[in-house]
Amino acid sequence: LYSCGFELTHDEEPEIVHEEFRRRRRKKAFTSSSSTSMDQITVEFVLPTAGWAGNSPDTLQLEVAGNWTVEQVKGQVWLKAVTMNLSPDFYQRFSPDQCILVYQKKGSVCEIYDKHQVFQTLDCIRYWRALKKDVGRIQLVPRPQPSDESQQYQRYLNHLIGYDVTDVSNVHDDELEFTRRKLLTPRRIELSDRDSKLYSMDPWVTRKPLPEHLLSKVSNGHILLVIHTGTARQTIKVSINDTPVLASFFTKTTNKRGLLGIPENMCEADYVLRVCGREEYLYGDQPLQNFNWIRQCLKNGEEIHLVMEMPPDPDLDLVQKEDWALVDDCTGVAGTHEQLTIDEKDHERVFTISMWDCNRKFRVKVLGIDIPSLPKIPELIVFIEASIFHGQQLLAQERTISKTFNEEVLWNCWLEFNIKIRDLPKGARLNLQVNSDIMSEGVSVVEFIAYIFGKTKSRLLYYVNLLLIDHRSLLRQGEFILHMWKMPEKSEESSSSINADKLTSATNPDKASSMAIAILLDKYCYPVVLPKSRDVGRDVGAAGEESEGGERGQREMPNHLKKQFEAIVATDPLHPLSPEDKELLWHFRHECMRDPRAYPKLLGSVRWGKQEDVLITHHLLERSNAWDTSDLDVGLAMQLLDCHYSDAQVRTMAVRKLETLEDDDVLRYLLQLVQAVKFEPYHDSALVRFLLKRALRSKRIGHFLFWFLRSEISQSMHYQQRYAVLLEAYLRGCGEAMLQDYRKQVDMTEALQKVTREIKAMSADKYDVTAQVVFQLRQKLETLQISGLPESFRVPYDPGLRAGALLIEQCKVMASKKKPLWLQFKRADPTTLSKDPIGIIFKDGDDLRQDMLILQILLIMESIWETEALDLCLLPYGCISTGNRIGMIEIVKDATTIANIQQSVVGSTGAFKDEILYQWLRDKCVSEDKFQQAVERFLYSCGGYCVATYVLGIGDRHNDNIMITESGNLFHIDFGHILGNYKSFMGISKEWVPFVLTPDFLYVMGTSGKKSSPHFQKFQDVCVKAYLALRHHTNLLIILFSMMLMTGMPQLTSKEDIEYIREALTVGRTEDEAQRHLLDQIEICREKGWMVQINWFVHLVLGIKQGVEKRST
Repeated sequence: LYSCGFELTHDEEPEIVHEEFRRRRRKKAFTSSSSTSMDQITVEFVLPTAGWAGNSPDTLQLEVAGNWTVEQVKGQVWLKAVTMNLSPDFYQRFSPDQCILVYQKKGSVCEIYDKHQVFQTLDCIRYWRALKKDVGRIQLVPRPQPSDESQQYQRYLNHLIGYDVTDVSNVHDDELEFTRRKLLTPRRIELSDRDSKLYSMDPWVTRKPLPEHLLSKVSNGHILLVIHTGTARQTIKVSINDTPVLASFFTKTTNKRGLLGIPENMCEADYVLRVCGREEYLYGDQPLQNFNWIRQCLKNGEEIHLVMEMPPDPDLDLVQKEDWALVDDCTGVAGTHEQLTIDEKDHERVFTISMWDCNRKFRVKVLGIDIPSLPKIPELIVFIEASIFHGQQLLAQERTISKTFNEEVLWNCWLEFNIKIRDLPKGARLNLQVNSDIMSEGVSVVEFIAYIFGKTKSRLLYYVNLLLIDHRSLLRQGEFILHMWKMPEKSEESSSSINADKLTSATNPDKASSMAIAILLDKYCYPVVLPKSRDVGRDVGAAGEESEGGERGQREMPNHLKKQFEAIVATDPLHPLSPEDKELLWHFRHECMRDPRAYPKLLGSVRWGKQEDVLITHHLLERSNAWDTSDLDVGLAMQLLDCHYSDAQVRTMAVRKLETLEDDDVLRYLLQLVQAVKFEPYHDSALVRFLLKRALRSKRIGHFLFWFLRSEISQSMHYQQRYAVLLEAYLRGCGEAMLQDYRKQVDMTEALQKVTREIKAMSADKYDVTAQVVFQLRQKLETLQISGLPESFRVPYDPGLRAGALLIEQCKVMASKKKPLWLQFKRADPTTLSKDPIGIIFKDGDDLRQDMLILQILLIMESIWETEALDLCLLPYGCISTGNRIGMIEIVKDATTIANIQQSVVGSTGAFKDEILYQWLRDKCVSEDKFQQAVERFLYSCGGYCVATYVLGIGDRHNDNIMITESGNLFHIDFGHILGNYKSFMGISKEWVPFVLTPDFLYVMGTSGKKSSPHFQKFQDVCVKAYLALRHHTNLLIILFSMMLMTGMPQLTSKEDIEYIREALTVGRTEDEAQRHLLDQIEICREKGWMVQINWFVHLVLGIKQGVEKRST
């Protein structure tokens, strides 16, 4: 760029102004292309002051140059008001910044919010043109100050969020506030379209066909419903294809209205059906078989009890009116290159510069680092490594020389990168790392060997990222002091999410004690803007090559390459592409665009550090309709939302595909989608808007979004601002009833957290629990109950269930290091038919986000099996992280750990008694018939968990992490514990088994040693079917697994970690080979089952009680 733009630092030589630049400056003549850029727009400004008469506001007309920024326009209006001597005391006393610009659009007031925006790109200009207005009208109004009421409301929201979204002490731009304002528009649109009745009842339905195994439980297409009205009840038979059946109910009960307590003047339209004991409605025009509750009852063989009552009042969901003006979606959008370029323009009238005119290389000056107190480590030699990334693609990298580590280290040197400013893509991040030379430390032998063989040259100590192009598309300029994140030790809790944390553009809020780095970026006279596009007609680079008649990139692919192309496209998401593969894909990009399966591969081959390639890619994506017309493949869409893709157009395209997901599926993938928000470069994105929209449409999605976000906000400093902005946007639209519910849940969890911590402090570091501790707990709970616990609250992991008062005599402290509370609550709903209380384990000290990730993938596996008519009786129990290392776990009724069963019979030697589990199950079943059903359930659930845990690499478990219900349902618990020690489950340990299949499990299946039995053969058959079904969804599982490793696992130390799942799913092998592979794994388990028993025996003898055991005691 031109030297006039530099603010020279003291050690800089002034640059020579290029001759070409002087020549350009003399060009005063406008060409036709520039006249559009310099368009004059006539605007009438209504001022905040009134004329002498005082009854009408002052106005003035101004010819606005199209390329002025909003800030300049405001300044010009102010200047003209002063020169016209309008209310001089006002205009001389105040500054333009104390006023905002607003205009009317379709009855709404819109604010022109972005002061850096070029005037001709504003939405109001497009709006006036559409209305064929010659003169636009804009009002200047004093910047509104928030009222006491709105400040109080904000404090209330901040309490629910667990973070103050108005706190801007830790930001280096206004992206936070900018996003808060921009999300108002999608929220208003969603609220104006919301069906209030549908929203208030939020029926939980699915459009998937009824699975085979459930269809077999329906007699002749009909089911029985028991409908309760007051104290009366009536059983009716209805077709599963009927919609919620009040019409037929009223017909069948005409003569019994008096008995049922239905007034004569009421008809079916006045009532709705709700599930007894749950806040779950059967409402709408869906057939009964589509309601998830009906399916659940069929699956569990339970009667369907419904209560007929008046519908809830939609007014309870009223949303508080906001005093913000709308901010239109053009806000922050740059103009085209032709509007911004300085080519052939009068340079006296240039106010912004196109980045694509900047031909010099990008550079950064590293001034130095500063830390208040040095960490206690041996003397280090450190250097700064500066890298420019787009997603995971490294665009350029430089480093400083090494220096001795002190409280302050100064470099004061420029690093010039091998990338031109014009080639920096939006979303590019400058990654700055303080690394130590490994040879400067007291290193371990392993590290030394790795160093010798070139495996590792340095150790990362601190890191920080800066987006080089901000949320407004402006190139960053000037000096930055960035507070860095410390690299956690492997033993630290925060290491579990380090892979995603390293991508954050947030800086460390702990300014007092964190490492700070000072850098300087080149400074220019004007804002430098990344254009949104080129005018296609002038686009020589892209349009010349990509025009309809253009040959390059559109050649017919020769047959010998077609096979190679097919093979590349067929590979899984983790398969690395060679440079030749990338070249082939890019060369035949038009061919790729016809096949959506090729998109991740093609987009992974784009050189995002080449402006021409990026333009070509965008052009291709805009023109192709193959993606939008193809069938929905969730795995494919999720792939484009992972950490490898930072381009907004690519990510928007992926989200567009997810728009077609039904609510049931949004819930299924919600946790992963919330995690994928971490991979967005900016706070405002298509993904964030999608989550907001779907949560405002469904209370159930909103409920889980609330807890998933709140849990991240309380635990992830790296992303808390981004998640807080999204959560605030949701809370401002969810309605008063939901806000009240969230307040009760937050109050409840905070009160219980306090009690848990007090109890832990009383018996720290002891596994056993004394009667005194339990007595203290009950006293504390009693005091809480009297002093104002909410009367009832929605259960965070199951929002259809409302819990009431604590049953204090049934509450206790569990014998485990973390001292979880075992709590029992009354059911708050008077229509409940269940006598059982609601059992919740409240646990402090474990990060339950890891458990949630695994349980969510188990649910997804269950849905995959359902599509292939398999019911593997998984039991993904309720589990939700409600705050920082705290959360709730559902107590599964009538369940106990395998360890408990073994211990209860013959102490620790129970681990060797094969028949104990068999005998326990027999004792629990009242009849032979029930016992056979229990064995069948055991066989299916054991098969399901064997396959699921093997595929996820978490198959090697202890007997206190495996539970069984009295009806034979086996299930695994406490996943966070093993994920923290991931390596020991990756085949390194000698005793490693693919999954748990011990002699006592085989005994229940009627076999022992090498013998077989009909039950065991069925078990093998079930495992193979389940395994092959998962293989049909390999790409989806791989992408979910790799996202899980990115967001919820300790740092990946090797490629093998992430590639484990490819091996487990036998990627690239035939079905027969895959089947053989799984049967081999079953054989390994049979052979090594005795080793697992020894392991369990040791576990019992040592009395190690980890995780959530002894649930039934």
